[in-house]
Amino acid sequence: MRKSPRSHHDSTLDDVLASRLARQHERHRYRRRRTTVGIGPRFQREGCEWLAFCSNDYLGLAGDPRLAEGLAEGARRFGTGGGASHLVCGHSEAHARLEARLAEWTGCQRALLFSSGYQANLGVFSALLGRGDYALHDRFNHASLLDGTRLAGARLMRFAHGDAKDCGQHLAMLDSARHKLVISDGVFSMDGDVADLAALAEQCSRHRAWLMVDDAHGFGVLGANGGGTRQSQGIDPAVVPVLVGTLGKALGTQGAFVAGSDALIEALIQFARPYVYTTSLSPALAWATLTSLDIVRDEPERRDHLFTLVERFRNGAVGLSAFGLHLMPSRTPIQPLVIGSTREGGDNAVAALKLASALEAAGIWCTAIRPPTVPAGTARLRITLSAAHDVADVDRLLEALHDCARRLGSAQEAST
Repeated sequence: MRKSPRSHHDSTLDDVLASRLARQHERHRYRRRRTTVGIGPRFQREGCEWLAFCSNDYLGLAGDPRLAEGLAEGARRFGTGGGASHLVCGHSEAHARLEARLAEWTGCQRALLFSSGYQANLGVFSALLGRGDYALHDRFNHASLLDGTRLAGARLMRFAHGDAKDCGQHLAMLDSARHKLVISDGVFSMDGDVADLAALAEQCSRHRAWLMVDDAHGFGVLGANGGGTRQSQGIDPAVVPVLVGTLGKALGTQGAFVAGSDALIEALIQFARPYVYTTSLSPALAWATLTSLDIVRDEPERRDHLFTLVERFRNGAVGLSAFGLHLMPSRTPIQPLVIGSTREGGDNAVAALKLASALEAAGIWCTAIRPPTVPAGTARLRITLSAAHDVADVDRLLEALHDCARRLGSAQEAST
């Protein structure tokens, strides 16, 4: 007797998940973790040494021994864990001091710590917006910003990337009786370009909207004192009422913060669910981050060196366009190299994976970024530079890129 096929409802959890994972493989979107040993940008992995160009440790502080000393001191003074949420008994002197320093650094009245940038963004939306309110996003905003909007139940809308005029046109059509929040990255994480904050602020003022900027990739890097995108553009703090930053990129530790007015921070303390219901950030990490801020303030030569490397890389990468590798117009440490589309319907994910694999054979680690992280047809190597790199490292990367692009191009021609 023929056995009837298993119905959808009879499928086990593992059956369903295995099917989804297989589809991820088929679409060339499967991601793998790699276990590292050592301190970047030179890691040991799988018994070999790798020179990494895919970390967000822009100032090379994650491996700075002074931060390790600060972490140890913080652990001895305050313990390794907060032990409770900030509103119970988890708010230590280390947290209070760091929040005060972050407020001073950003020029805001106050700052509030979160355990991650993702939580900070979720917290802002949960506190400021509700059902029927509007969240108007730059089309290339980070995923955490979009997720925060959805969880808040607000109406998610998008304006054309980097287009303040389009933002204004959308705002003009919205119900004036509802709250309107315009959201933009400061430095866009996958493209490396920078938002025009003055133009966005002008549209917000004209249409009675609030402006929120997530400057995760700008803090510590841009501005005369590492104050971020707003500082580099000479924007008054009051013009951007909601400012989000992370500690785990240029500052080399972990966590995030929101900076703004006293009213904003009090509202987040009362209404931001990811803040209220989460154990506080490790006080030892908070203490170590105070050392990070000292270094950012006292050692501007780190930023100078970083941008010298950026220019060297861009000058040396000019010839890569002959091989179908297109360097995007970024002047930040994020240097995206988009791979020319293949003939298979413009899906260039395979080509990006092949280039990343060829670089690995040369001991260089730069992860291929594929959809859905970036739009279809724009798979890339997201090359990131750090003050911990030296000129010889950048030259090695450039030499490997030219060599790999030449060999892959020749192999493709031979197969056609």
